[in-house]
Amino acid sequence: YLLRHARSRNYVSESEVCKLEPVPLDFGDYHPLKPITVTESKTKKTNRKGSTSSTSSSSSSSMVDPLSSVLDGTDPLSLFAAAADPVTTTATMDGTRKKRDKDESSAVGSGFEPWSSKRSEILARYTTTEKLSIVSGSFSGKATTAGSAVSEKVRTRLEELDDLEEGSQKELLNLTQQDYMNRIEELNQSLKDAWSSDQKVKALKIVIQCSKLLSDTTVIQFYPSKFVLITDILDTFGKLVYERILSMCMDNRVSLPDHFSPECVNDTAKETCLNWFFKIASIRELIPRFYVEAAILKCNKFLSKTGISECLPRLTSMIRGIGDPLVAVYARAYLCRVGMEVAPQLKESLNKNFFDFLLTFKQIHGDTVQNQLVVQCVEIPLYLTLYSPAIDWILQCIAYRAPEVLLTEMMERCKKLGNNALLLNSVMSAFRAEFIAARSMDFIGMIKECDESGFPKHLLFRSLGLNLALADPAENDRLQILNEAWKVITKLKNPQDYINCAEVWVEYTCRHFTKREVNTVLADVIKHMTPDRAFEDAYPQLQSIIQKVIAYIYDFSLLFSVEKFLPFLDMFQKESVRVEVCKCIMESFIKHQQEPTKDPVILNALLHICKTMHDSV
Repeated sequence: YLLRHARSRNYVSESEVCKLEPVPLDFGDYHPLKPITVTESKTKKTNRKGSTSSTSSSSSSSMVDPLSSVLDGTDPLSLFAAAADPVTTTATMDGTRKKRDKDESSAVGSGFEPWSSKRSEILARYTTTEKLSIVSGSFSGKATTAGSAVSEKVRTRLEELDDLEEGSQKELLNLTQQDYMNRIEELNQSLKDAWSSDQKVKALKIVIQCSKLLSDTTVIQFYPSKFVLITDILDTFGKLVYERILSMCMDNRVSLPDHFSPECVNDTAKETCLNWFFKIASIRELIPRFYVEAAILKCNKFLSKTGISECLPRLTSMIRGIGDPLVAVYARAYLCRVGMEVAPQLKESLNKNFFDFLLTFKQIHGDTVQNQLVVQCVEIPLYLTLYSPAIDWILQCIAYRAPEVLLTEMMERCKKLGNNALLLNSVMSAFRAEFIAARSMDFIGMIKECDESGFPKHLLFRSLGLNLALADPAENDRLQILNEAWKVITKLKNPQDYINCAEVWVEYTCRHFTKREVNTVLADVIKHMTPDRAFEDAYPQLQSIIQKVIAYIYDFSLLFSVEKFLPFLDMFQKESVRVEVCKCIMESFIKHQQEPTKDPVILNALLHICKTMHDSV
């Protein structure tokens, strides 16, 4: 055998031969992020401890900036700012935008309740009297003219972003809720002003600052309303960026077709779009980075056909890094909201989003959350209601046009989580009424087994009743369903809780049963609402009950034979409300009574009702 030995190597000489040719540089003011062409200046600006950013630097004319060379030295975020004819461009864009917005709003169909319809309800419901704080940045940027040197723009933008990262911010304390909302509105207006004056970095700074506010839960009961206010700003930013890139795709003042492909987008627009995504990817903190990227998710359409479908799972996974379960569930709600706007067909990503939430649901009862609630003196039932808008929205997105088998899967997952009342309520609110009605007895069984400490059962029966007002359960189950529900409702001590549930189930009773059952329900309502004149705080619900009764019992001889109907009318003590109810009854009589009547019961009752109307004139 021949013995082989490794050949001897001279690593020093080989390194000398292989290394790159050195290029002489003046390292005095050199930095790879410094602009290419500069003018000499004697002043220096200190940005942070131990680091000095100079306003003067030297650069060789042979060095080429890869981000600006394709645009002949023009900043992609400011391209076409002065070149386009503003009147013609704006007119063309407005027409195209209105048509595209109309098409996209109808993409999910009329059966889908839009976010805008929920917005005002959330703001009205989740309020606080505690003092709030907000971090305010110093956005003192100067608008640059079209003729400014590119280097000056780049230097200014880098310095502004450095200021943002290193704390050029102040905290405004002791704000009332109205002050806080006014400040958010000011930031929204500042965003629009900055954008219109071509200060794109300033606009990005405002959006980043606002997104950071969503990590703050110091006044936890206000969080849902804060989410609504902040995401309004994010939506504005997303539209501005999208429309900006879309305007760059215009060829001879002709905009892109409604359903364009990435091949139709020119290189300049793609370059700008990528620039935005790269800027956002460099945001250090997770929450602002997630929200700002989600806000411009639609811009992926300019880059590739699969961009959105690839980004949604990645953004879903990013939410796993958010530790606070309340903050995380609203992040999931925002992703579902954006996803339904830009790609409603990508249901798998939405389902994964919700199932991720279910896996982390036990965090709600963990020590960290419990300690936070103790500090803020918030009870667990109130805390759980803060989740409702987010979970309801996520489930609405998932349940939209979903097959019935998905409801079965959701019910099984609820059972594995111990029939959690919060989830069960959202499931009943989200899925089609026909699906819920067909499983009414299954839901009643799950409601019975729920733990009532966190989420009261009467709210679950109310949600079930809302579904049964729209769809019919199996005929054999109808009486048992009413008995099971009314057992819980009639035991309620709080008049407001009672009337909110009773109002819903009156319609179910009128729809499926005789005057005997209707009379029993009306008698129970009178019994609960008469003590301490509780009816005075429930006129809208009592009015709704009357309207439902006369909608289903329009034979007035039968209606006035319901023993408790006229005593029910006596609860309307306030004259204006009483007159409105009397008008409602008379309108129904005129509409449905086709023949003359001599029934003394009808004549006596209607005379009494008409006298009430007459005396009010």
